[in-house]
Amino acid sequence: MNGMNHSVVSEFVFMGLTNSREIQLLLFVFSLLFYFASMMGNLVIVFTVTMDAHLHSPMYFLLGNLSIIDMAFCSITAPKMICDIFKKHKAISFWGCITQIFFSHALGGTEMVLLIAMAFDRYMAICKPLHYLTIMSPRMCLYFLATSSIIGLIHSLVQLVFVVDLPFCGPNIFDSFYCDLPRLLRLACTNTQELEFMVTVNSGLISVGSFVLLVISYIFILFTVWKHSSGGLAKALSTLSAHVTVVILFFGPLMFFYTWPSPTSHLDKYLAIFDAFITPFLNPVIYTFRNKDMKVAMRRLCSRLVHFTKIL
Repeated sequence: MNGMNHSVVSEFVFMGLTNSREIQLLLFVFSLLFYFASMMGNLVIVFTVTMDAHLHSPMYFLLGNLSIIDMAFCSITAPKMICDIFKKHKAISFWGCITQIFFSHALGGTEMVLLIAMAFDRYMAICKPLHYLTIMSPRMCLYFLATSSIIGLIHSLVQLVFVVDLPFCGPNIFDSFYCDLPRLLRLACTNTQELEFMVTVNSGLISVGSFVLLVISYIFILFTVWKHSSGGLAKALSTLSAHVTVVILFFGPLMFFYTWPSPTSHLDKYLAIFDAFITPFLNPVIYTFRNKDMKVAMRRLCSRLVHFTKIL
């Protein structure tokens, strides 16, 4: 790699999701509402976890950081998609496309590892309660956060370091609403089979591997709860079923994108809506409104804000 890009393509053009004006209007309303709800919900989590001393624990430290990542992740593609819905010419610059891909993979990889850390935290809390605070120390939490960020960064850079030097001299149409790596490689004016295989191995391995580890951790937790307390199994199933739903919605599209060989259908761009809008919205719902401690903390925080307002 000589650090120079030989592309004559200065921009890429998105085809979007539909040309129907009625459906575009529905998409605009849907996207705007879900994006706003995602940002507000995750901001509430970060603010509550930061301000309430009762939530200064490993579980909520990881949850707060997950919310920050979700806000950043859904902001990579959602705002541009919302702005582009009614445009006839939906374009993004070459380096804008590369930047979008970089942050998508960096934050996506970070979130995968962070979800594993959160599952490990719950495993230790349920299966090793006497050693929980010793193992999940503040230092360990920072280690999890740093490790997830480094893995996400490396995961993204390893792929893009080979892609930015590819020649793009012909087609520049994305049959989607965002830049993704498999479609970008297919637009290159050279044979990219080896790079496509590398992307499949890299992204496919981290997504499938993370998903399998999460499923195994949930099985261990359920088995431990069932073994020690049959009465607590229903509660654990209720809690974990919600977590599993989020995990499937997050990892399902990713595993389809990067393990399905050269997809030719249009299904992938519709599945991407889950990662762009649905999952960042569901995380606050699952981890907050189904969590008793978070609900109590939010009520306590609201009472303090009302009291403070009255004083003013």
